[in-house]
Amino acid sequence: MIGIMVVAHFNLAQEMAAAVELIVGKQEQFEAVGIFPEEDIEKIRGKIIQALKMVDSGDGVLILTDMFGGTPSNISLSFLEEGKIELVSGVNLPMLIKLASYREGKTLDELARFITDYGQKNIYLAQDVLKTRKKD
Repeated sequence: MIGIMVVAHFNLAQEMAAAVELIVGKQEQFEAVGIFPEEDIEKIRGKIIQALKMVDSGDGVLILTDMFGGTPSNISLSFLEEGKIELVSGVNLPMLIKLASYREGKTLDELARFITDYGQKNIYLAQDVLKTRKKD
């Protein structure tokens, strides 16, 4: 099974992981890494390496970060390895919930591409949704 890591600023990763567990239950090979301003690059890299070891069973690891260009993404990018470690930025809760039921039997590339598309499609402007419902 593909391992999942969420790497984000402060406690965002841990809180998203807690929400996933509350909604769909405890996840195997799923780790959250929080990045804090007082940590130097080597400490952050060490935390990411430790989490990678915990989630990698040989099928690859998908790292999801909060925003492209931020420290979590920038440091995580140094771990990219084709077919083994992939990164998707802009993580949201619907993406993580979907990953809970969708990562079996997929290649890392298939999963990364699917979840990127899924995340983008699960962002809504409330007034547009409500207008559509009023028409029905």
